Amino acid sequence: MESLEEIRREFLARLDQIRSESDLNELNQEVFGKSGRLTAILRTMGQLSKEHRAAMGAAVNEVKRELEQRVLERRAELKKRAQELRFLRDALDVTEPADFSLPRGSLHPMTQTYREIRNALVGMGFSMFDGPEIELDDNNFTLLNLPLDHPARDMQDTFYINNKVLLRTHTSPCEIRALQTVKPPFRLIMPGRVFRVDEVDATHHPVFMQIEGFVVDKNLNIANLKGTLDSFVHAVFGDNVKTRLRPSYFPFTEPSAELDISCTICGGSGCRVCKGTGWIEILGCGVTNPHEIMNCGYDPMEWRGIAFGVGVDRMASLKYGISDVRLEYENDARFLRQF
Repeated sequence: MESLEEIRREFLARLDQIRSESDLNELNQEVFGKSGRLTAILRTMGQLSKEHRAAMGAAVNEVKRELEQRVLERRAELKKRAQELRFLRDALDVTEPADFSLPRGSLHPMTQTYREIRNALVGMGFSMFDGPEIELDDNNFTLLNLPLDHPARDMQDTFYINNKVLLRTHTSPCEIRALQTVKPPFRLIMPGRVFRVDEVDATHHPVFMQIEGFVVDKNLNIANLKGTLDSFVHAVFGDNVKTRLRPSYFPFTEPSAELDISCTICGGSGCRVCKGTGWIEILGCGVTNPHEIMNCGYDPMEWRGIAFGVGVDRMASLKYGISDVRLEYENDARFLRQF
C-alpha cells in the first residue's frame, strides 16, 4: 500500500511537469506498461492472503482509474496548447505594413492587343457576336460563296471532322450565323480562334485568333468600308499612321481588298520589317458578296454588307515589334516578363 501511494504521488508530481505528448506517453508506459511499476504490484498480489488481496485489488484499481483520468485530462490540455501555439504561429497581422516588393504579373501581349481592337470597335458602335469553333462545312464555305468545286477552298487547308463538320478556318462563318439570327441593320465584332493545317514557322501557326468586323445596312459601299477602317487603325495605332487599300480576292466579298498601313517600325521610310516598302498589310476586307446576302434570305438590292478580318497575333507583332509569332504562343516567362 505504501508503494502504491508512492507511485501515485510521483506520477501526479511528474504529470504536472509534462510539456509534450511524447513525455506523457513515456510516463504512461513507465507506470502502466508491461514492465511498469503499477503492473509489478499487480503481479505480487498472488502472494497475499485472500482478504488482503481483495483490499489491495480495490486500492490498485482506484489508483489506476484516477491516474488514467488525469492522463486523459493532461493529454487534452497538451492538445489545446499545441493548437493555440499553431494559431499564434499561423496568425496574419492585418495591420502590418504590406510588402509591395513582390513581382506583379501583366496581361499577355495578345490579350492587350485583343482588348485594344475590341475597345476601338465597340467605341465605334459595334456589338459582340460569338460563333462555335466546330463549324458546319456549309457555314464555313458553301454559304460564303465557296461551293464544293470552288478553287478558293484550296487556299485554306482544313481540319475536317467528317464530310459536313470541320474546325473553322476563319471567323467568317459568324457572318452567316449573324444573318440567320440577327435582324439588320447591325454592326458586329466576331472574335475567336481559327484552325488551319499550317507548318509552324516565324509567321504561321495552326491555331491563331482572328477578329471579324461585319456591318449590314442599306446603301453601304466601299467608301463606308474605307472610313470605318481608317477610324479603326487610328484608334489602335495612332493618328499619324497612314492607310491604303490594295485590290485582292476573297470569294465572300466583291470588291475585295487588303489594308496596308504605314510601317509602325520605321514610320514609312523602309526597313527590314516592311521589306523596304514602307507599308505593312494587316487585314483583308471588302464589300460583302451579293450571293452571301442572298444565301441567307435577304435581297442584295436592299441590304449590303462590309466586312474585314484581322489576325490578333499579327497586330500584336506589329504593335510590340515581335519578330516571331511562335513567341506569342509558347508562354516563355522570359518573353512575357517584357510586357
